[in-house]
Amino acid sequence: MHRRLVGIALVVSSVTGLAGCGSSDSGGTEASSSAGGKTTRVTVGIIPIVDVAPLYLGQKQGFFADRGIDLKMVSAQGGAAIIPGVVSGQFQFGFSNTTSLMLAQTKGVPVKAVANGAASNGKVGADVTGVLVKKDSPLKSAKDLAGRTVAVNTLQNIGDTTVRETVRKAGGDPSKVKFVEIPFDQMPAALNDGRVDAAWMGEPARTIAEAQGARVIASPFAETDPALTVAAYFTSTKIAQQNPDLVKKFTEAMNASLEYASAHPDEARRILTTYTKIGGDVLDKLILPAWPTAVNRPSLEKLAELGEQDGVFGDKKPDIGALFS
Repeated sequence: MHRRLVGIALVVSSVTGLAGCGSSDSGGTEASSSAGGKTTRVTVGIIPIVDVAPLYLGQKQGFFADRGIDLKMVSAQGGAAIIPGVVSGQFQFGFSNTTSLMLAQTKGVPVKAVANGAASNGKVGADVTGVLVKKDSPLKSAKDLAGRTVAVNTLQNIGDTTVRETVRKAGGDPSKVKFVEIPFDQMPAALNDGRVDAAWMGEPARTIAEAQGARVIASPFAETDPALTVAAYFTSTKIAQQNPDLVKKFTEAMNASLEYASAHPDEARRILTTYTKIGGDVLDKLILPAWPTAVNRPSLEKLAELGEQDGVFGDKKPDIGALFS
């Protein structure tokens, strides 16, 4: 379960030197007085990646403070730490890719999505993730991946599931693709060294690899569904039931943040420099995800079906309605 719950967010981005595990302070909600009245301390478990830029922008713009939320972000390595942290009460909210949330639900973990996190931008060839090969590779399309070794950051998750779908759509045999697990930040070197034939990369690894001459031959998110919801913010069912007003305020603030980030992409790029070490040409060139306020239900149903087909969820089917209502 540890490997399968590694989350976006590692699914979408990772880079050497990004903030590591954060504070071990308790994430319990605390009411405190301020000049504007009572505020509630809310801790959010996140992975310091491109996808969570709206959360930081929303804090900067005061969208959370305006609703009485004193926001604190705590960095974790992935969903394997964030999901249990939310359920235990260490965090009130967390960020994870949608396949990991579905998997947690099928395992009986009491979680509920409360706001959209990130989505595919729908651009084949220029999406937030892509399958890349070396410049001189004979591979030209997803169909050519059959019989080849492809790197993904986490096995049996959203990466290999969407890559298989892309191969299937291109007329190849997805069962013949061999997947190996490699962290995103190590993928450009693994590709250059010939340790893998192709690599499914998120940002900024994708931009770094392209600068070294790598080519994109497939865009698994966009080709699976151009409106694919790939990540979400979530809470425990306990908090959702016992503190619906807090959940409502967080969702409202998060939606305002997503709208602001969508309307101000340059600010979204700049905010990355405050919580990651991404900078220079990579910062200017990396591809941003889409940040709609609503999850795309049909895309989630499709992702669940693909996960079932791949055996990700065992013998249980995710309840999309309950998880993303």
